Amino acid sequence: MSQIIILHGPSSSGKTTLARALQKKAEVPFWHISIDHLRDSGVLPMQRFQSGDFEWMVERTRVFDGLHASLAAYANAGNNLIVEHILDTPGWLETLKRDLVNHDVLFVAVHCPTNLLIQRERARGDRPPGSAVKDQQTIHQGRMYDLEVSSPAGVEINADLILDAWRSGVRRSDFARRG
Repeated sequence: MSQIIILHGPSSSGKTTLARALQKKAEVPFWHISIDHLRDSGVLPMQRFQSGDFEWMVERTRVFDGLHASLAAYANAGNNLIVEHILDTPGWLETLKRDLVNHDVLFVAVHCPTNLLIQRERARGDRPPGSAVKDQQTIHQGRMYDLEVSSPAGVEINADLILDAWRSGVRRSDFARRG
């Protein structure tokens, strides 16, 4: 059984920084995976999407279906994962629950104050303005987490909280409810 920590929060909430801190502090190796890695590494033909050669909305479902299937494959091969995700599409949570059913999943909400999200989104410049706030207002609704953290608490404190929760083995989230 692989160990999986899913960091769920809007873009610009601090998931990447938190994932890197977790990798440095955990006593076992964890892979850090997100859709941004595929985008930024050149796996996805982002220039072609941006130029209009390809339509992102046509390809989006296949891209995320592939990401989700790859997460299950990595975990099934015995790899521990830290996954950054924004579960903004109906069915994605159910897909991940089904695909990761044989693994220990810690589901963590990452919150960030609206004013800080706006600042970070503006500084990044790679997201449509307002998308982080929109995500913050919707993606956490109806979700049950094992732990909720807030970016202003600080990355070191949040990483320690997450690792303590992971080590405890106590799971109450949507992933713990398998039925």
